[in-house]
Amino acid sequence: MTTINGATQLREEELEGVSAEERIRWAAEQFGDELIMTTSFGTHSAVMLHLVTSVLPDIPVVFIDTGYLFPETYRFAEDLRERLDLNLKKYHSLRSAAEQEALFGKLWENGEEGLKQYNLMNKVEPMNRAVKELGAKAWLAGLRRSQGASRSERQIVESQNQLTKIYPILDWDNRTMHQYLTKHELPYHPLWDEGYVSLGDWHSTSKLMPGMAEEDTRFGGLKRECGLHELSGQADFQI
Repeated sequence: MTTINGATQLREEELEGVSAEERIRWAAEQFGDELIMTTSFGTHSAVMLHLVTSVLPDIPVVFIDTGYLFPETYRFAEDLRERLDLNLKKYHSLRSAAEQEALFGKLWENGEEGLKQYNLMNKVEPMNRAVKELGAKAWLAGLRRSQGASRSERQIVESQNQLTKIYPILDWDNRTMHQYLTKHELPYHPLWDEGYVSLGDWHSTSKLMPGMAEEDTRFGGLKRECGLHELSGQADFQI
């Protein structure tokens, strides 16, 4: 930690021991207008949206809409957009859901290769486009280590190709998330009460059943990541 003109400046390696708000402020100081955040409007998304916009009210909030989200997700997204006055930037695939099915069938039914093609078309390419159009150099995301094995070893700051990614709530557990939601009177996704602990597309998301881990509820347990959060060497996501 250093001091410049009386202000405390955190070094990247010190971010593990500070609060989520301090991590967000660090990212803002480092990247300014080249900083964006993403949201999936999932079960706990209100936490990151409230947390980040409390510090950075006008930050671009990128929402990748696959066209296959639950109806409840679209209503939840609109509620939070209005409630938190989000600077929402919605991105879609260049092909509609109907066109994709006409040309390629139901890709999510074709094992890991089908899922990879589906995710590239509906998530990776739109996010790639968002980063370029918004001129982003850094990205705040709501990943948490407790969400599964693929995230358990993540660091607060990581590099994904030419992009810096910052995870302000990486070390938060479900109890901390619940406490934040309660304190700020924020809602869970409405499907949380029906047993959904991790939400994505309706065709690739299942309820948490006995004997399942959270990561098993996505993509039929075949994979946890869709390509947006896979690091260099593994990633489909390119800038």
